Amino acid sequence: GDMALADAVRGLASRHHALLLANHGPIVGGSTLAAAADAIEELEATAKLYLLVHGRRIRPLTDAQIADLRRRHPLK
Repeated sequence: GDMALADAVRGLASRHHALLLANHGPIVGGSTLAAAADAIEELEATAKLYLLVHGRRIRPLTDAQIADLRRRHPLK
């Protein structure tokens, strides 16, 4: 990857439990797996609130996209 991105993440990771990288997605951490799961849930809720409060347009997945994901990644 890009060293500038790695440096930016390194600089922020010590102060935040979750980061959302444009075109990459979330990076989360915690002292336990449960803490990391809590961090991703909080990041998702915060992102949703941001979109709602700022009146941003959302693009939910279509039924076809959901079906494709389920086909490619079946629950075990």
